[in-house]
Amino acid sequence: MFAGTSYSDAPRVVIWEMTRACALACRHCRAEAIPRRDSSELTTLEAFDLVNAVSACGKPIFVLTGGDPLMRDDIHTIVEYASSRGLRVAVSPSATARLKRPALERLVRAGCRRIALSLDAATAEMHDRFRGVKGSFERTLDAAHTARELGLGLQINTTLSRFNIGDVTRIAALVELLDAALWSAFFLVPVGRASADQVLDAEETEQAFRTLYRISQRAPFAIKTTEAPHYRRYVAQRTSRPWKDLSTIGDGNGFVFISHLGEICPSGFLPYSVGNVRTDDLLNVYRHDPLMQRLRSPETFGGKCGACEFRQLCGGSRSRAFAMSGDPFAAEPSCAYVPAALRGA
Repeated sequence: MFAGTSYSDAPRVVIWEMTRACALACRHCRAEAIPRRDSSELTTLEAFDLVNAVSACGKPIFVLTGGDPLMRDDIHTIVEYASSRGLRVAVSPSATARLKRPALERLVRAGCRRIALSLDAATAEMHDRFRGVKGSFERTLDAAHTARELGLGLQINTTLSRFNIGDVTRIAALVELLDAALWSAFFLVPVGRASADQVLDAEETEQAFRTLYRISQRAPFAIKTTEAPHYRRYVAQRTSRPWKDLSTIGDGNGFVFISHLGEICPSGFLPYSVGNVRTDDLLNVYRHDPLMQRLRSPETFGGKCGACEFRQLCGGSRSRAFAMSGDPFAAEPSCAYVPAALRGA
């Protein structure tokens, strides 16, 4: 039995959806991005209050996302304030006309440490079709090169679905050419504009794990999965590395999401609001809300996830379980593994 790390005290990663405004029209967009900013977004002063609340969590990684965070004119001021509070700040902008060298230079001066860019195919035609705007592929490559020139840490995010599952090896080669420090493979969750027919089934997911694991054996960059914690199970079955080397952070477990309206959620892909930073203390909600607490108790999960010997290490994607069954504590629908306790039953 793996004795997983407890993140009951505080989140290690806080994601803030600064805005839902974005010039792209991505076919999978969780936020269902819109052309203009919502007047109900957190103000600059409320953003400072949020930064203070995040800092009180023990200075976790603070990721600014959207929509497109560059749609907010105050982003550099907010990054500078967060950096002054000792937070490690990362920004995940969209590949639009706003993403030019001066914007990245200002982010660096403000204290941003890492930029996360999305790359969903190894060719411009396929990537731009996925993102809905011609030219986004070239803008992504240009921004990646500029980020490295400026000394910014570079993370590449790839949404894996039936659209691009055959392109994984070629995408990995491009990630290497871009000198990224981390490749985050996000396994599609059918929320927002994403459709259920693009979600990888259990066998397709296992095949993707095989490919990622093979790439990880030689890649000069780290690989992590998002909304696919069962990749940790796959790796654990094939390595002698201690389980502590495999992060157990997941929805509501070391991770918390703040919407553009200030709603506190376990994840952006599990849009179940348990409070609002405008009225509630972020750390108190994270620690004591019943839903958040149960998300850190995988022994209470339903189906094979609750019975699995890897449950402390994995726990399954609570977001995908919710999106596909309506129950955030149901079994992970894209996992092919049969727990030892259920074999032969």
